[in-house]
Amino acid sequence: MYAIVKTGGKQYRVAEGDYLTVEKLTGEPEESIVLDEVLCICTDENMQVGNPMLEGVTVNAQIVAHIKGKKVNGITFKPKKGIRRRYGHRQQLTTLKITGIQTV
Repeated sequence: MYAIVKTGGKQYRVAEGDYLTVEKLTGEPEESIVLDEVLCICTDENMQVGNPMLEGVTVNAQIVAHIKGKKVNGITFKPKKGIRRRYGHRQQLTTLKITGIQTV
């Protein structure tokens, strides 16, 4: 069984026991959270698709760690003006372990 969940403006396919890295969520490591924006759930027999979300279906997860993503370097440049600027960014991320998919 797997589900499609939405968090941080992105959609992820998850199954029980999977590890998932998403944009930073509030909470401490070892804390349990509930992802309630479930778009689709698929079992061996059938598939349910929400319009846009499924009612009464949740995905339980446990926060494993808060980490930083890979550094992204950028540069802005304006020709003939002598303006050059370099910048970097590291996204804050959360690693989750999916502990279960609850249906009604």
